[in-house]
Amino acid sequence: MNKLQVIVVSSGSPEAFEVNLVRDGLQALGGTLPQPDLAQGGGFTGKSGQTLVALSDGSNRVALFVGLGENLDREAFRLAGAAAVRALAKDVTVAAVNAGGVDPDLIAAFAEGAVLGHYRYDALRGKGFDASSLPQLAHLQLVVTATSQMFGPVNRAVLVANATCFARDLINEPAATMTPTRFAEIAQSVSEANGISCRVWDKAEIESEALGGLLAVSRGSVEEPRMVKMSYRPEGVKGEAVVALVGKGITFDSGGLSLKSGDGMMTMKTDMSGAAAVLATFSVIAGLGIAVAVDGYMALTENMPSGSATKPGDVFVARNGKSVEVLNTDAEGRLVLADALSLAHEDGAAEIIDLATLTGACVVALGREIAGVMGNDPSVINGVLQAGEEAGEPLWQLPLPDRYKKHIESEVADMKNIGAPGAAGTISAALLLKEFVGETPWAHLDIAGPSRSESDDRYFRKGATGFGVRTLCKYLEAKSQ
Repeated sequence: MNKLQVIVVSSGSPEAFEVNLVRDGLQALGGTLPQPDLAQGGGFTGKSGQTLVALSDGSNRVALFVGLGENLDREAFRLAGAAAVRALAKDVTVAAVNAGGVDPDLIAAFAEGAVLGHYRYDALRGKGFDASSLPQLAHLQLVVTATSQMFGPVNRAVLVANATCFARDLINEPAATMTPTRFAEIAQSVSEANGISCRVWDKAEIESEALGGLLAVSRGSVEEPRMVKMSYRPEGVKGEAVVALVGKGITFDSGGLSLKSGDGMMTMKTDMSGAAAVLATFSVIAGLGIAVAVDGYMALTENMPSGSATKPGDVFVARNGKSVEVLNTDAEGRLVLADALSLAHEDGAAEIIDLATLTGACVVALGREIAGVMGNDPSVINGVLQAGEEAGEPLWQLPLPDRYKKHIESEVADMKNIGAPGAAGTISAALLLKEFVGETPWAHLDIAGPSRSESDDRYFRKGATGFGVRTLCKYLEAKSQ
């Protein structure tokens, strides 16, 4: 990951390429823009995401103009930041953004969008690939009037944006190398670097700890499963309630014996996006100064077909003693989450938030830009919704009616892992998860849609988005206040 360096300064370097922010209607922010200069751009009006390279003043200095649109909210500034870094020529190494007098939170959003939009995954390109041939800004200077007020918000935004890019790297790496074992090793490295405790269960320990769902899904793979628990305990906070973050970590999902189509498998290295979001959040939790205790649980395995794979009709017993009939091995995420949620509940978490690329039904319901939220506690759900809104990660609450539990009633076990065909698939999956949290306040985020972008759009590249990291960080910051 090639990080973009963002610096807050009180005056711009004379060598820096100048970036000017313009709202719809050609009204400048943080400076003045001569109308004749902008007229060279023809259709440039300052709409969101528009860019124009033109003369900035009578001295014939070339600069970039970036549109903000009409609504000057955080999302507009995120989009402007991404548009700016992508529009700059490859020979521009430093850009100074005129942002004097602009609200610190908005400038922080611009920096966030710039870092997110700057991201590329080039780790696996061949030796002949020349990264310098592609536009890539190295340094971004934010020229502001109240420098001291900007440091905190901007540094925080850049920290979280880089964590999001870290999650993208984890998800974009092919499943051949991003195995459960390697993911667990990275988690241990992150823990050591941040003073966070980490426990990793290998296959033998998973068996002895009766994590039946994780074992059932892993049976068809030659790669061993792993369960990871990370624990963050800030100084001065003792005996406090613990927030548990739980992530689905299917490092590759073939569907098992209920095999996916070829097209359906192409992006299934991304099926560990929930676990990646949890790990990335832990990578910055200390840096953000989170003042609450946090545990993270990541259930990691491949879901593969083989002679030893779980068969439709098999029954397993999860960690909490409840039995589940597996009628579709491609509905596997809820099975590994059952064990992880059970552990979080057993460990006495005060509240639980899980993230999972769980159901295609959620994509049908909400599309590829909005995640679904369900749960058993309005305060946790509302807190997550608020955090998502502030973070720029849209969420929508779906109902979780108990009367739909009939959808997962089994003939031979406590429940089955799929609901009624073509009916409320997202809800029936969440209802199964609910069986493993007891009375603990809980919210479930189905991120199947927004976990991946199919094009270079807004501040995303085609591939992993790192969805959920910014929401979790916002949520934990709100809990710390």
